[in-house]
Amino acid sequence: MDKQFQSVALAKSYLLLNHGPVTLVTSAAGRRSNVMAASWAMPLDFDPPKVLLVIDRQTLTRELVEASGEFALNIPGRAIADQVLAAGSVSGRDGDKFARTGLVPFAATKIAAPLISGCVAWLECRVISDPANQQAHDLFIAQVLAAWADPQVFSEDRWHFPDAGRTTIHYQAGGSFFFTGESFVCQEAESQQK
Repeated sequence: MDKQFQSVALAKSYLLLNHGPVTLVTSAAGRRSNVMAASWAMPLDFDPPKVLLVIDRQTLTRELVEASGEFALNIPGRAIADQVLAAGSVSGRDGDKFARTGLVPFAATKIAAPLISGCVAWLECRVISDPANQQAHDLFIAQVLAAWADPQVFSEDRWHFPDAGRTTIHYQAGGSFFFTGESFVCQEAESQQK
């Protein structure tokens, strides 16, 4: 092994991959709704579009998602990072997390779970039932029913961040985030475009 490498504890190895954008997962069932911060969400398929999301079985969000079969993934920008951290630090079982965090919900178009103001993108999702994965791995597969983005941040199938407040944020640990940096085009791709 190259001496310049540093060993990473296996229990922390997820941190090497876990720097996709943080999501705010919203859920609703009956008269209850909730929001939680989650970093373990990812795309799974193109057509129909699907996502994967890990939701711990102890959470109110999990209870509401299992009851409704729906959730939304809200992609926050840096401007609301404090509220995102708050949403990931308290339980919805202890009271209204929207009120406690200052996050402002608004109606989705295809699902009962709300969307969150101040985000830069939103995905409305319906769970594809897979009880074995849900119970064994806390893993939910869902089809994306609707997707939205702030056109100043995402257009023509590309992210472009006009200011630091609207960059996506990526959680590291212990309240520490980083935000998406500058976009660039590889030299090879640039030469092919000419």
